[in-house]
Amino acid sequence: MMRLSNGSRVVIVGGGPAGSFAALHLMRFTREAGLALEVRILEPRDFSRPGPGGCNKCAGILSSSLVRDLHTLGLNLPDEIIQAELDTYILHMDKTEFQIHRPDSEWRIMSVYRGSGPRLGAPPFPNTFDGWLLDQARESGVIVQRARVHSIHPSPHPLVITAQETLEADLVIVATGVNSRTPLDPAWGYHPPRSEVMAQDEIFIPTELCGHCVHVYFDYPPGLIFGALIPKGRYANISLLGRHLPPGAVDDFLDGNDFPALFPDGLHMLCGCTPRVAVTAASGYFADRMVAVGDAAVTRLYKNGIGMAFITARAAAQTAIQRGVPRRDFARGYAPICRGIVADNLYGRLLFSLWGITRHIPFLLRAWERAVASEINQPPQRQRHIRILWGMFSGDEPYCHLFWMSLSRSALMNIWKSFRESKHG
Repeated sequence: MMRLSNGSRVVIVGGGPAGSFAALHLMRFTREAGLALEVRILEPRDFSRPGPGGCNKCAGILSSSLVRDLHTLGLNLPDEIIQAELDTYILHMDKTEFQIHRPDSEWRIMSVYRGSGPRLGAPPFPNTFDGWLLDQARESGVIVQRARVHSIHPSPHPLVITAQETLEADLVIVATGVNSRTPLDPAWGYHPPRSEVMAQDEIFIPTELCGHCVHVYFDYPPGLIFGALIPKGRYANISLLGRHLPPGAVDDFLDGNDFPALFPDGLHMLCGCTPRVAVTAASGYFADRMVAVGDAAVTRLYKNGIGMAFITARAAAQTAIQRGVPRRDFARGYAPICRGIVADNLYGRLLFSLWGITRHIPFLLRAWERAVASEINQPPQRQRHIRILWGMFSGDEPYCHLFWMSLSRSALMNIWKSFRESKHG
């Protein structure tokens, strides 16, 4: 019978948020079950380093749902980790701007650094969210080891092989993400998610841009799904998501949106990377004594990847402690959570498709603009379109809720009323 017991060893491969969350949840559930496990995280990077070498290559926005979830683990995000608290999304379309304000003051959206700031940044370097989270795991009793895993071999007890040693594990949790090579031996039958390439960089934040607004763009360069300028203290992160973006996508984005005009002394790029984002689920992401979490398994389409790391890590840890570690237990306790994320992503694809159609049909776009404008001074419960957009770009609500909200009678009537007004006005 494959159950974890006192003294069992759990090896977590990857010390980013998915790995740290898995460790923290394991420690919580083992305490509740009266067990004592050896939980070990293997992570080769130093998250205190500036630049891509110490960074998890992410826009670094924490949704309000994740901030609430952190409290369930007894974690309170220190002020020095928070680079900006965000309360407004400004949408730029055809030289016009639409401000989408936070629908509820309780919804706290924050920007953080996954490493210690841009490669060409200046001291003092910002504090790292990933490093802080890894420290929380260490303080809870987890062993954190600087090591790169070369391979993980299936066996009655899986073998985790590094350059220094071979560890026999009672459970292996894979939290390597889509931007690292997965060390699972092919015999596991694991296949990583399909992914798309982003383009990211950082600049010193222009004085004309406020430090609590995310600017979202759709027009340049060709193939862009959306681009965002995210304030992070002294800096602003540029994150572009699109299909087949050209190598100079960030330069095209800045030029096409007139950013050089904000920098009379020249616009200096401070970092630069092209991370991948998962857009499907992996296959074979659990087996006897092995489970993948975070985007190595599945994540939310385009947004709130750190929040999904929390949810998948919690489900995997809870299954391992309360059910067991054979494949059939992960199939019953863990896979349904992952399938729920996959199903929700289908609604996300529909939402982004509808948004793309709206932007390219002038009369529909004008009706939508009027509908949004009419909601600005309304109470939160009547701000349907504002809430939909806020949820799409912040990752604060499930896509399925937002999709059905967009088809609600009140939302459709608001669009129809706005269409008639624009037609006769």
